[in-house]
Amino acid sequence: METQAQEFKSNAVEALANQPLQSAMGKMKKGFTEKRRIAAEGLEEFEQLRDQARDIKNHTLDHLDLYLEAFEEKVKENGGHVHWCADGEEARQTILKICRDLDARTVTKGKSMITEEIELNDFLEKNDVEPVETDLGEYIIQLRGEKPSHIIAPAVHLNQDQVEEDFRRVHTHLPEDRNLVEPRSLVNEARQVLRQRYIDADVGITGANFLIAETGSSVIVTNEGNGDLTQTLPKAHIVVASLEKVVPTLEDASTILRVLARSATGQEFSAYTTFSTGPKRADDPDGPEEYHVVLLDNGRSSMLGTEFQEMLRCIRCGACMNHCPVYHAVGGHAYGSTYVGPMGVVLTPALAGIEETGVLPNASTFCGRCEAVCPMRIPLPKMMRHWREKEFEKHLSPAATRYGIGFWAFFAKRPKLYRWFVSTNLALLKLWGKGDNIRFFPFKDGWTKHRDLPVPEGKSFQQLWKEKQKGAKS
Repeated sequence: METQAQEFKSNAVEALANQPLQSAMGKMKKGFTEKRRIAAEGLEEFEQLRDQARDIKNHTLDHLDLYLEAFEEKVKENGGHVHWCADGEEARQTILKICRDLDARTVTKGKSMITEEIELNDFLEKNDVEPVETDLGEYIIQLRGEKPSHIIAPAVHLNQDQVEEDFRRVHTHLPEDRNLVEPRSLVNEARQVLRQRYIDADVGITGANFLIAETGSSVIVTNEGNGDLTQTLPKAHIVVASLEKVVPTLEDASTILRVLARSATGQEFSAYTTFSTGPKRADDPDGPEEYHVVLLDNGRSSMLGTEFQEMLRCIRCGACMNHCPVYHAVGGHAYGSTYVGPMGVVLTPALAGIEETGVLPNASTFCGRCEAVCPMRIPLPKMMRHWREKEFEKHLSPAATRYGIGFWAFFAKRPKLYRWFVSTNLALLKLWGKGDNIRFFPFKDGWTKHRDLPVPEGKSFQQLWKEKQKGAKS
């Protein structure tokens, strides 16, 4: 998987100066977090469900090979096909072959981060197959030639005026004097334009929130119904999913679904939860004639049995980024990767290599909100620390960082010298500071330029601890 993660710092600087982006991110931050809180508090057993969801995925990952084989067997029993793909290139070629076998010229697509990961749209276009995004957010960013900036809200970085401008630029067959002031009018226009595309499409491509080993079913969760039209109207339905999306039973999927929507959008349940099991039967009124599941590894199997296995529990709800102060500040495009926010800074190095993405695990304040709200209880900060350790061990971190840590380690290994150094610096900081805050400090302008550095108060922790120990003995 290719990324531009090395450009995160420069991207972040640009994002902070982008006023339309900052306005859009401010609205997103308040909406998602508050809705998630209300939804979680409204379900008495929410925390117990989180535990159950975590345990289901842990069990599945420990026996992933068995459940994937069971899933494949059921898909075949239902008349479908399973294609095992080691990497993105193999997946792209597999999908292209299915399209060419059907002489497909147009494909409709439901929202799918995995197809973003393998850059499927660009590949299909280069091979004379037109992909049409049908999720409203994905459709908008396709018109703009952009990548998603969020897992569940791809166009969250845009405002209404920007969307109206794009619709008027592209939908030139519609009257110029049409009213696009209300959000509803934008939605209706997209629906009007996309309706014929559903009918004309030869192939429909969707992702999958879950793959169910018990039945061979794929599950998609949407709020627009576009996924249903994408997979039922064309000749063939192609499901593109990564290996870890499998769960053992329908009951397991139902359990995780109860925390998915609440964590993602603050809904009790998404508007559409669709289970697809094979191609159209003889007595079915509609449905695809062919059903294909493209199973993608792309580095995930190498995470099994490592300190990063827990990342494979992720159900792509977006709760971590909805609560992340770094994501709120710079948006998704700054990360230069398909996967953004806290889950992205852990998953991306596993898929693309720490050599190319080492800056990402450092894009965190370690406030812990991501882990606190994750419905699957993924310890994201712990895994970020693991990546930082690997970056340091490979001498990939900046020289200033390495020398700084070495400088600190010199004192940390010498307790008496460390205590003297800390107490001396406390005294100097008190002298340097004016009032309650230090507004400038040499070589620390990266901090003081944007916020105040509090003047230390009282004694150091070690001094207070020593006094407490003496008091306890007396």
